[in-house]
Amino acid sequence: MNDEAAGLPSPPGRGAGGEGRRSKLALPPETLAFARELRSNQTTAESLLWNLLRNRRFFGLKFRRQHSVPPYILDFYCDELKVAVELDGGQHNENAAANRDAHRSKYLADKDITVIRYWNDDVMQRTESVLEDLMGRLESDLCPSPDAVASTSPGGRGKPVRAHD
Repeated sequence: MNDEAAGLPSPPGRGAGGEGRRSKLALPPETLAFARELRSNQTTAESLLWNLLRNRRFFGLKFRRQHSVPPYILDFYCDELKVAVELDGGQHNENAAANRDAHRSKYLADKDITVIRYWNDDVMQRTESVLEDLMGRLESDLCPSPDAVASTSPGGRGKPVRAHD
């Protein structure tokens, strides 16, 4: 297996200007198909939020939708800040779903990804408030104060947050 296929940076002198860049690992075909299905069948709340986040419309940040972090597919993901934004419907109120969400958030936190969750209803009915809350949560990553930088954990991430808890 070559370095690119392994997702490792290419050694100096190799590649067409891509030295030090990581290449994407191929996703299993079923994961790729599922992500495509989710993109084509997104909820109304996902569609609304995607239109506000896409093409660097939200403070110049690059978000991806239905981004795979195996074994999970994240609703929205900003690689620059390592933040996932998840939208939840009412079924996430049930104990089993809440437990799965907590396990998923811990798994992602272990990968240094912060999870921020919003209810679908809030996105639809209080869109501006959701965007203000999201900006507030991201602000410290975008422009940390000197005091915040000194007190930040080594990975710059704490425990996962749920905006609707």
